[in-house]
Amino acid sequence: MKNVIIVHGKPSKESYYDQDGYTSSNFGWIPWLQNQLLTRDIMPNVPEMPHAYLPEYTSWKREFERFDVTPDTKIVAHSMGGGFIMRWLSENKDIKLARVILVAPSLDPLRTNETGFCEFEIDPTITDRTQLVVMTSDNDSDKAVMSRDMITTALPTTDVRMFSGHGHFIPEHTGKDTLEELVDIILE
Repeated sequence: MKNVIIVHGKPSKESYYDQDGYTSSNFGWIPWLQNQLLTRDIMPNVPEMPHAYLPEYTSWKREFERFDVTPDTKIVAHSMGGGFIMRWLSENKDIKLARVILVAPSLDPLRTNETGFCEFEIDPTITDRTQLVVMTSDNDSDKAVMSRDMITTALPTTDVRMFSGHGHFIPEHTGKDTLEELVDIILE
């Protein structure tokens, strides 16, 4: 069975500890996407990253690597999850994947995370080992634009998909808990 690993982004500390809210792996369009994949006989794996509000690379890596990663695996990563995947792929140069889709990726371009989560050099062979797609919006933050530019400068063959009015691809910006365009890209 094919699988898709979905890596969530970085919530605020308040959101992370909100007992009436959602876990990071159940935020926004992620549960909807899981259902879309399951009903197409694609196994969705959604790691719940520890202390997601203050990402620490080693602990995220340990959680992520519990899942099967094969040349048929596709990865979807949102925001800081995209920064994690870019670092993981840069450090694991033997990994080949079917496709990596970064949704509004964040590589912490201003280096605000004190754990050094995104302090790495992007491996220029990533696009030789997988098809890399970046979903971006015309009204996301300056940091998101900087992150996108970091990726496309290092990997000029990246497939960039621009969307209008999607912000950071979260419900507060899109007005919905679905992301139909993402399913289409996964299924391509």
